[in-house]
Order: sequence, then structure tokens, then C-alpha cells
Amino acid sequence: MSDLLPQGWMTPAIAYIISAVGSFLGLAFASRARRATGFFRWQWLALAALSIGGIAIWAMHFVAMFGYSVTGSPLRYDVLLTVISGVLPILVVLIALHLVLRQPTTGRLLASGTLVGVGVIAMHYTGVAAMNIHGSMHHDPAYVALSCVIAVAAATTALWFARNLQHLGSIALAAVVMATAVTAMHYTGMAGLHATPADFNPIGAPDGAKARDLLLPVIIGLFVFLLICSLFLLLGGEDEYERRDYTRPSHRAAEHTVQSADASYRPRHGAPEAPAPRQQSRPGDDVWTRRR
Repeated sequence: MSDLLPQGWMTPAIAYIISAVGSFLGLAFASRARRATGFFRWQWLALAALSIGGIAIWAMHFVAMFGYSVTGSPLRYDVLLTVISGVLPILVVLIALHLVLRQPTTGRLLASGTLVGVGVIAMHYTGVAAMNIHGSMHHDPAYVALSCVIAVAAATTALWFARNLQHLGSIALAAVVMATAVTAMHYTGMAGLHATPADFNPIGAPDGAKARDLLLPVIIGLFVFLLICSLFLLLGGEDEYERRDYTRPSHRAAEHTVQSADASYRPRHGAPEAPAPRQQSRPGDDVWTRRR
């Protein structure tokens, strides 16, 4: 038998806040990526993928797992599977953001949303498979299907936000919606997880690392990454990396362009008008002849 909330609502609240912060950073970086080109575009895309996939999705899942317990058996975590579950969402989010921002069509949005949703599901159940207990675990198919639907819908919504939103107010509101969807997906999947203790009396703990042994690296990594992200947001101006086409004439240059068809135009501060050419006298003419 398993307990989904042994510590009350404190762990879900912390996990939700982490997901909201990661979503906000990821959407802010995606907004910068839309207006950048070249190397700087990939820089913002990588930061967006790390924020959404690494913080909003994986870190939320990992922190929320600290609030899960199995009656009659200690929990241990397979380190390799835990690391793999963290790499999966980052990679799929990076690929999906690149596809959506490169060609913002509805077909690409739906395909990328499905890709990220599958990646989130793979991350979740890989993380669950990383848990070792004395006994067995099985999943309710109905909850699995529902969590898959929520994951695809949440991923598609997140990519739509990343493709369209620009202002910080709308990004903050979208981050709240994304965090709600990601948290709902996690706890829906965990609600369908059932653990059966072993029939025999086990000796010692299962193989793997304790949760608190993995907690300190996660906290330090999150703190350092959030600090780096804050510096990027503060130092990186929104128009800093935009490329401008200097071959196009500016509006000021157009004001001073003289059209050849407009013969009446005279510049205000131009050169003085040249005097009319003098009439050349013909040989044999004198002043009396010219007057006649």
C-alpha cells in the first residue's frame, strides 16, 4: 500500500512553485529566441529547454516524489534511471521548440506537442521505474491514459505559449497554467500507482540511493541554474541580438532624397543656385549690333 501525500500539502506546494518558476523562465527565454538569430537563438532555445524540461517538468517531478512513501518498505532510487529521466524532457523540449519557432504552423504545433507529451510521459514512468522497494508496483491503465492526455494537452499549450506570448504579464499567467497542468499530470499518474509489499520479511534496504542523498545536488543545481538564468534575463536586452538590415534606407534618408521628377524641389540648406550661362558673342558683333 502506498501513501501519495504523507507530508500533507507542503510537498505538492513546493513542487508547484518550482514548476511555475521553471515555466516562467522557459517562456521568457523562448520569447527571446523568437527575435534572435544564429548562435544567440540557440542560446535562448537551450536555456528555454533547460528551464521547461529541467525545472518545470523534471525538478517538479523529482521534488514531488519525496512526498511518496510505501507502507512497510523503504524507498531507494536508481541513480542512472533518475539521470535519464532528467535528460529526456530537456531533449524533447529543445527539439520541439526549434520546430515550432522555426516554422510556426498548426501541424508543427500539434506534432511537437505530441512529441513533448510522449517525452514527459517517458520521463515520469522512467522516474517511477527508478524507485526500488521490497515488493512490486503496478499501474492502473485508466490513470495512465488520463495522465497521457493531460501531458499532451499541457505540452501543446506550453508550445503555443512559447510561440505567441511576449509580455511578462501574459507569460506569468501562462506559467501558472503550465505549472497546474504539469502538477496535475504527475499526481494523476501517481494516483494510479499501486505498490504491493513483499510476502517475505526483507533484510536491509533495497538497492539504490536515498532520497536525501539526491536532494542536496538537486537543490544546489537549481539554485545555480536559477542564478544564471536571472543574470541572462537582466543583462540580455530584448533587442540586443536582433539583426537589422542596414541596406534598407531609413525614413530620415528618404526625407533628403531628391526625386528627379520633382524639378521644383529646392533644398533648404543646399548650395546656392548657379548663375545662368552668359551669351557668347559672335565674331564681328559689337555692342551696337547686339542692341539692334
